[in-house]
Amino acid sequence: MTGSPSRRPRLLSALLAVGGVVGAGASAVLGNITGNLLSELSLTVLGSASVGLAAIGVVASFVVEWRRRREQLPAGEEADTQASSNAPTLPWPAGYTGRRGQAEAVVALLAPEHAVAVVGRRAVGTSWCAVQAANLSRADFPDGQYYLDVRRGGRARSPREVLAALARIVGTGAPRSGRPDDLADAADELIGQLDGRKVLLVVDNVDYPAQVRPLLPPTARTCRLLLAGTGRLAALDGVMAYWLDEPDVDDAVEMFADAGAATAVPRPHRPDPRSDPAVRDIVELCGRQPRVVTELGRRSAQHGWRHDDVLRALRRAADTPPHQRVAVSPVTGLVTARDTAYHALSGEARRLWRLLSLSRVPLDRSTIAALANRRPHRVAALLDELADGAFVVGAPGDRYEVRPLLAGFARMHLREAEPVHRRVTVQARLTRHLARRAEQQVAALATGALDRDHRLPDDDPYGWFDLHQELLLAVVKVPAGAVESLPRRVRDWWFRLAVALCGWLAHTERLDEWEDVCRTVLANPTAQDRPEIAGWAHNELGVLRRRRHDPYGAVAALSLAVAGQGRRGTAQARMNLGLALLDLGRIDEAVEHLELSRRHRAGSDRAGQALSDLGLGAARLARHDLESAHDLLVRAANSFRSLGDARGYAAALTNLVLVHTAMGEHLDAAQAWRAALREYESLGDPTNRAVALLNAGVALLGVAPGQAQQAYDLLTESRRLREGGRPDAGLGRTLLHLGDAVAALGRPEEARRHWADAAAICEVAGDEDGQQAADARLCGERSTEPRRG
Repeated sequence: MTGSPSRRPRLLSALLAVGGVVGAGASAVLGNITGNLLSELSLTVLGSASVGLAAIGVVASFVVEWRRRREQLPAGEEADTQASSNAPTLPWPAGYTGRRGQAEAVVALLAPEHAVAVVGRRAVGTSWCAVQAANLSRADFPDGQYYLDVRRGGRARSPREVLAALARIVGTGAPRSGRPDDLADAADELIGQLDGRKVLLVVDNVDYPAQVRPLLPPTARTCRLLLAGTGRLAALDGVMAYWLDEPDVDDAVEMFADAGAATAVPRPHRPDPRSDPAVRDIVELCGRQPRVVTELGRRSAQHGWRHDDVLRALRRAADTPPHQRVAVSPVTGLVTARDTAYHALSGEARRLWRLLSLSRVPLDRSTIAALANRRPHRVAALLDELADGAFVVGAPGDRYEVRPLLAGFARMHLREAEPVHRRVTVQARLTRHLARRAEQQVAALATGALDRDHRLPDDDPYGWFDLHQELLLAVVKVPAGAVESLPRRVRDWWFRLAVALCGWLAHTERLDEWEDVCRTVLANPTAQDRPEIAGWAHNELGVLRRRRHDPYGAVAALSLAVAGQGRRGTAQARMNLGLALLDLGRIDEAVEHLELSRRHRAGSDRAGQALSDLGLGAARLARHDLESAHDLLVRAANSFRSLGDARGYAAALTNLVLVHTAMGEHLDAAQAWRAALREYESLGDPTNRAVALLNAGVALLGVAPGQAQQAYDLLTESRRLREGGRPDAGLGRTLLHLGDAVAALGRPEEARRHWADAAAICEVAGDEDGQQAADARLCGERSTEPRRG
């Protein structure tokens, strides 16, 4: 489509041609001179040599002339084909399968729009679609269709080189330099030359907008500009972008089948790929990338590869855990080698995309920076590059993940490019980062720092867990036995992450997921080899069962926790076991275990000592040893307050309400429950706040009948907080004392309804004391049983 090059002879070419002829004549003369001396055989050889020299001279002249003409073109450009006047010059694209409706949509856009861009990720078929659309619209452009590949030779042309190539096609002057003014002048001359002519100018493989920006906006009335390239073209003014996605599964299977049918090796007994379900899975694992699918279809047919074997090799590379070794398959190497979009990325962007495939859920920027061991600003630039190429997609919370369609593809690249030790290092880095962040958030939750305006930098702990819960659960809840095969440095951080995650799940009352994590840890062989891990899991399950009001199951699990750990490790488990025994009314055993828990605590463990004091104080209260309970609970409250643990402080105050009430110290009881309610109000803990409200209501009912209305209000709020969950002993006790408050207000029928409901709920929950108290009230007795916090 370019103009004919100059035909003027060049000195070097002429000298070579003349030299060849002269050489041939000289060799002939020498042959005549030596003819009298040599035999006839010698004459024949010399005659042949003269002919050879002449031929070499002529060929050399043609080679030199061809190279001279090529060097006159801009760097990276081969000679374009001259377009005949008033005739289309675009060939029909070979191997074009499907997408006919998309090509016709581009044709429809060319009618009203002066510039149309077919955009998509690299190697997705934008060139095919643009050329097909141009051929479908031949009748609309009788004055010609001109084509230019601005990435020919593998290198993107500069704006000046693009304009110079188009100028040769159209017959106008090339830009004198790369300055904006010269580029604009050359572009105006080019557009002016096309003005009034029905011409379609197709510019293919545009990598960045600057390559074609001088051509925009096209001012010719009838000329049309059709671009094909990356998604960056959509940002150009005056361009109507048509986004081209990957082909659907049916079109991808058709590409696979057509490529196999075109092979020169006929195999009559080979199954039809269109009806083989394995082929559909193959094209999905390949991301439905046209180049990869067609090449894999061709090679499979050429070499006779069974589709099931190809699928098995691809799945083994994509689904095997990254820390495990698998044999390298030539199928995987073929697939990754044909991924031209991937190879067009920068080296760092390719590495980041591979590493992102280690996570099957979105990651935020700080986690990605830890994963890649790069600074955040560098990660931001790499993510922009990957997003431009449609390698990653965004998720809420400024997170990113590998496009689901390309996830298997990315894991193949990861296994191909990263050795096992590097993959393990990255896994350890990711798990360590998540474990440390989770531990920080749980520490803030435990001390109530987030509710006292002492939030962690840049993050709300509740929001961090909510945002990353899917990632944390995916990292922790690995299949049974998989953790054992993890390297030690990954396994240790994995366990710490599981501990922190359970702390958050317990805090948010997500009991089912909490149990799943504990059982995942317990099911792995690591728990059998390390008693402290098994003991931790049994302790968590015991607390969980106690939270579900299953004291017998809690005692069984906590007994295993105590038996499986060392002396220091059993302090927390013994304390929980003592509380579970207290729930069963086995007070003496409970006190024994709580005393041992307090004794086994390290002297420096102030928080642990405070917890033991709290539990032992509750046990002494149940034993009606009020003085001892008061001292223990006051000491626990002071310790929690000095440590900044608002939750523990509120729990100690809640139990002190009952102690002061039993001792007749109603003023102190009122101060304690008011302080406890303030703490729970700031903590946002509805479960324990309901307990504090119950204890406050009981305390007010013990003061005087005049406090019945305030007690009724507090107990009503406690019931509201408990409703919606499963019926338990706490709700039963709340209804029991709510009936007492209503009876004190002179509404006996309403009181009986509350007592009847309390008896039914306590029976379901297994609270025999509460059921007996409700039945006694229904029979006319008045026995008040305070609710232990």
